[in-house]
Amino acid sequence: MQPQTTPHLPTVNKEKGWKVWWMLLRPHTLSAAFIPVTIGTVLALHEGSIKLSLFIAMLVASILIQAATNMFNEYFDYKRGLDNENSVGIGGAIVRNGIKARTVLNLAFIFFGIATLIGLYICLMSSWWVAVIGIICMLAGYFYTGGPIPIAYTPFGELVAGFFMGNVIILIAFFIQTETVTMKSFLISLPVALLVGAILTANNIRDLDGDKENGRKTLAILLGKKNSIIFLAGMFLTAYLIIFILLFSGLTSFWTLLVLLSTPKAFKAVKLFIGKTLPIEMMPAMKATAQTNVQFGFLLAIGLFIGHYL
Repeated sequence: MQPQTTPHLPTVNKEKGWKVWWMLLRPHTLSAAFIPVTIGTVLALHEGSIKLSLFIAMLVASILIQAATNMFNEYFDYKRGLDNENSVGIGGAIVRNGIKARTVLNLAFIFFGIATLIGLYICLMSSWWVAVIGIICMLAGYFYTGGPIPIAYTPFGELVAGFFMGNVIILIAFFIQTETVTMKSFLISLPVALLVGAILTANNIRDLDGDKENGRKTLAILLGKKNSIIFLAGMFLTAYLIIFILLFSGLTSFWTLLVLLSTPKAFKAVKLFIGKTLPIEMMPAMKATAQTNVQFGFLLAIGLFIGHYL
């Protein structure tokens, strides 16, 4: 069943030229790719020197996989009749800007192909085990919205996205530089995973009504809107709490408390959801959630970097 256009919902503007392709990448989600790579690489500094070429390769490959995942989302949601011209939060290349669905799908596979080639270089410079993990990550990206039972349509979307885009990417970025994985690197990946999951929670709160009409069973639908907002606030709170635990356990320095500078943005994200009913009204809240991830991640990376040298 295709969702009906709400009469009083403002029409989403069509993009032109290069902006069509830029919006197809869903740039507000790409922080979920480059933040973990940066943190994992900075953590590797604590173990010794790093190879800049490996950092750049990992960064580009992760962004390509995230962008391809977004394209698969665009393609499969269109094929299932879930997107229309006024759908909020999508790239809109297919339903608004006239790009052929097959073109979007092919471009996603091209991005996967380029990421695979970059992955071969990473493996040559580190370990072939990275190839196994990379393939699993790409499969997760495809089946997030592809396949008979898309992960995004279940209550496990946040868990899967947080695990792969938070824990796994940080640990791979750390491993290719150090050839090891430590408990410290895993524990520091936890708050990042939570905030990646928070982006998905915010997305699902915004799309709750439409997802329910189309038979999805997201965590936001199971919890309900009010409890989902509380859950989002809990994810933010837990991420900050973990930083304090790491500090008091001696695993990180005082400088990691720089992440507290991102708390106003987290508070704003939660506040902006309250009392809103239309998806387009909740876009600022979702944007603030993504910004919290960016601010928290970069501040954590800076704190780890400074703490290593001071």
